[in-house]
This record gives sequence, structure tokens and C-alpha cells, in this order.
Amino acid sequence: MAKQNVAEQFVDILARAGVKRLYGVVGDSLNPVVDAIRRNPAMDWIHVRHEETAAFAAGAEAQITGSLAACAGSCGPGNLHLINGLYDAHRSMAPVLALASHIPSSEIGLGYFQETHPELLFQECSHYNEMISNPEQMPRLLQTAIQHAIGRGGVSVVSMPGDIASRPAPEKSIEHALVTTRPTVRPGDDEIDKLCRMVDEARRVTLFCGSGTAGAHAEVMEFAEKIKSPVGHALRGKEWIQYDNPYDVGMSGLLGYGAAYEATHECDLLVLLGTDFPYNAFLPDDVKIVQVDVRPEHLGRRSKLDLAVWGDVRETLRCLTPRVKPKSDRKFLDRMLKKHANALEGVVKAYTRKVDKHVPIHPEYVASVLDELADEDAVFTVDTGMNNVWAARYLTPNGKRRVIGSFSHGSMANALPQAIGAQFTDLNRQVVAMSGDGGFSMLMGDFLTLVQHDLPVKVVLFNNSSLGMVELEMLVAGLPSYGTNNANTDYAAIARAAGAYGVRVEKPKQLQGALKDAFKHKGPALVDVVTDPNALSIPPKISADMVTGFALSASKIVLDGGVGRMLQMARSNIRNVPRP
Repeated sequence: MAKQNVAEQFVDILARAGVKRLYGVVGDSLNPVVDAIRRNPAMDWIHVRHEETAAFAAGAEAQITGSLAACAGSCGPGNLHLINGLYDAHRSMAPVLALASHIPSSEIGLGYFQETHPELLFQECSHYNEMISNPEQMPRLLQTAIQHAIGRGGVSVVSMPGDIASRPAPEKSIEHALVTTRPTVRPGDDEIDKLCRMVDEARRVTLFCGSGTAGAHAEVMEFAEKIKSPVGHALRGKEWIQYDNPYDVGMSGLLGYGAAYEATHECDLLVLLGTDFPYNAFLPDDVKIVQVDVRPEHLGRRSKLDLAVWGDVRETLRCLTPRVKPKSDRKFLDRMLKKHANALEGVVKAYTRKVDKHVPIHPEYVASVLDELADEDAVFTVDTGMNNVWAARYLTPNGKRRVIGSFSHGSMANALPQAIGAQFTDLNRQVVAMSGDGGFSMLMGDFLTLVQHDLPVKVVLFNNSSLGMVELEMLVAGLPSYGTNNANTDYAAIARAAGAYGVRVEKPKQLQGALKDAFKHKGPALVDVVTDPNALSIPPKISADMVTGFALSASKIVLDGGVGRMLQMARSNIRNVPRP
């Protein structure tokens, strides 16, 4: 039996850690690792057209599965392309191992062809970032990197020169048992006691939830019922907390809707549960605030805290709920629920146009129809920009659907690459990329990856021939839109030329049929919907400066965007909140 080389040992360790595929673009210093994958039945090499796509795909896979995913780039420019997707994965707490292949070890520091310094370049977007300098070091260093990515939730980067990868592996290398799951973190008794007293002393408590409430839906609902609390959420908390929630008051932030803003400002005590909500302008500064988070470095970096609780949300509430005194006064909760329903009702009344007849097609209508037709367990990947607005306001969570986006890093062009990673986790699960024409065209080359691997991803392209969110930013600043127009492109024709299913939709009556046909198609499909570039959205709270900006820029119609099926749920919540 031939002796293993370092690359083969590297791949074996990744496979032991649960990695099933490595996304990347093959080349030079990376060749030994890709060849090792070719000969290893436990792992697949996923050839993409751009390394940024590789990193986004790995990040999405990790978010869907909760397990380690991996990507790779060849030396210099190859691994540099990973960096944007790695930033996104790291800020999304997705466990990703990135291999940054390196120039020959004897040439490092001498200005060699394609030389960069990965151990410096990836420092800010990783928990662990080290270079393998000899074969004996590799197993322990890789295992340490894996455990950083899994244990801390985020990215680890390992750089390895191609010549090191080709060398024989040491016969007696140290390989220890790997940590592949994260434990729950329980707060200390003192923190639970303090939090219990604060909840008991407050007359009006509001819960504001983020992605840290994943897996804690039942616990949040039980706690909200006991203390008669409205429950709002950030964008990343929507999929985990909005469904089956009779205490829902909507979302706060730039894409918000409903009464979440009022609920967070009119309470005595605001409890932030698993959220690193970035918009501190939407948080109150005159109420008591408690934050519960599994990452201690997140505590207090958005607002002044009266109590910081380091712990998993689910475990914290399991400790807390039995100890707090039940509240019987539900006036605050009922008032917020009514405000929420009225806010959504006002949007619907103001939104009187026949959107199902309007040409160009309104993106709100597209998102609404998509929500109705998509599978109950669909995975949506959502481009940054106006697609975030339509996803936030129209996609209906149910505990089975997933919504993945660049919600913390805010990168363009994320939806298509993330759909690739999401689809590889389950070829039979419906994956829908909600793409804008700006984001899609930025990494359009990887539509060919769908075709090459016959991935049944459905791309629904909101094609308004502009960078819509950037235009909105210009409007707010009182500037005329400039440099935001994209040439009117028939992306469906491009999809067909690439060998995929492609259809262009220009009239509302064509939309349902086009989506149904695309969803029935067994391979990759693109539905190119020509949407109204004048359909924009504004936050639920607008400052005087923002109003001035809109007044100065009369070139666009700004709409207070839709609410999908949320109005019906809000009306139902007013009637159906459990009574003591």
C-alpha cells in the first residue's frame, strides 16, 4: 500500500469531521488536494466558476446543516477570491474551513509569482488563521482549525504550500478525537436571579428576537405567554420566531413593519434574545435593556445594558420561565397587537392599486405569488438590496422553511452561490434564489455551475434593470439617482443558451404559470420577471432628514411596501391570544 501524502491525510481529517464536499476552483498549488479528493470516496470536489461562490456556497451549506463545510482557493488570486464569502460566513456564525493554498514554501517572502500572505489577509474574517509549514504539523493544526470553526461558530483558514501538500505524511501523526458539535451554554445562577427580578418588577416587557432563538420557539412562546409580552424580531429572527406566534408585533429595523418599533420603545423592560441587531438607532435609550446571547462579545455592543446574560436562549428561558411570576395584566400586549394590526391594515388600505394587473410587474406581487406557490419546506436564498425587503415582508415562515441571505455582511451577489450550497445538502428539497438583476449579473458565471452539476435550483430574478436599494439610498440623501441603471437584459435567453430552463415574464397574468412550470422542471431554471423600478420601500420610522431627502428627489415613487399574509395573522392574533 502506497504511503499517504499530506494532501491525502488532510482530506481524510476533513472527512472525519463530517465534511462531504469541498467547493473551489482547481489550480497549481491546490492540485495535490483536489487529486486526493478524486481518489477519496468520502468527499466530492465541487467545481465552481469563481472562488467567491465557493465560500458563499460553503457558508450556506453550514447554515442549513449546522455542520462544518469547506471551500478552497489556489495560491494568491485564487484564495483572495474567497474573502467576501468568508466574511459573510464568519458574520453569520457558519462553521466553515477554508483552505488557502500557497506558493512553494521555499519562495515565501521573496516576492514570488502570485505571492500573498494569507495568514494576514484572512485575519479579520476568521477565528483561526495559520499556515502549515511542515508535514508533521499538519494534523494538529488542521484539527485545531476545525474545532475553532465548530466551537466558536465561524471561519477557520488554513494556508498550505503546494509542495507541503505533496510530501509524504508522517507515519505516526497525532490524530485526536474531533469536536463536531457545540454544547449549550447555561447562564450562572446569579444572572438568572437578576433577570428574574427585573422581569418581575417590570409592568411592560417586550421580547426582541434574533437568529439566536433558533430551536427556542416553544420556549419563547411559553415565556411570552407567562409575562404577557409582545414579541418582535430582527430580520434574521423572522424564520425562527414569527410563525405560530400569537404575540407577534412585526419586525424592527430598516426593513421593518408593524408595531415592533413601538413595542420596543414603550415597554419598561426590553429583553434582547439572541440578536446582534446592528441598527442601534432603532433601539430605545430610555428603557431598561437585558441582552441574552451565546457570544459574550456581542453583549452590549449595540446599546447600554442593565444586565448582560451570557447563555444560549433556549437554555436561559428553560431556567428562567419557571421562576418568574406570571403576569395577569395584558393591556400592554393587547395595545401592541392592535397597533400591529392597524399598521398592517393601513399599508393595505394605502396600497390600493391593482398590483396583479400593473405593468411593469410590481415586485411585491412577485414575492406574494412566490410565497404562495413555494414548497412548505423550501429554502430561499435572498440577494441583498430590495429583495431583502420583499423577502422580509412576504415570505411566510412555518418552522420548516429556511431563509438564507447576507443579512449581517450585506454583500451583493450572494443568492445564487448560497443556493448552490443549500441545494447540495438535499437534491430533493426545493431551493429558490430570489435574485436581483444587479446581484445575479455580478456572479452570473456560476449559473453555469447549476447546469454543470444539474442542480435543480430555481432562480426567480427580480429584474428592474437598476440597483434599486442604492437608488433608495440616494433618494434618502436628496440625490438624483446616478450610475444605478443596468442595461435591459433578457436573462431568460442567457439561461436557455447555457442549457437551462429559462422564461421571461413581462405581464402579471403570465407569472403564476411561469413559476409553476419552473418548479415542475427537474433541472435548473430561471424565471426572469421584468419588475417596476419605481417600486421602493421605506422603513417604518422616518426621520426629518429622510423626509427632506425624499422631498428633494421626486424622480421615484416610494411605496410603504406590502405585508403579504401577515395582516391576516395579525387580525387573528387580536382575537386568539390565549386568555388566562
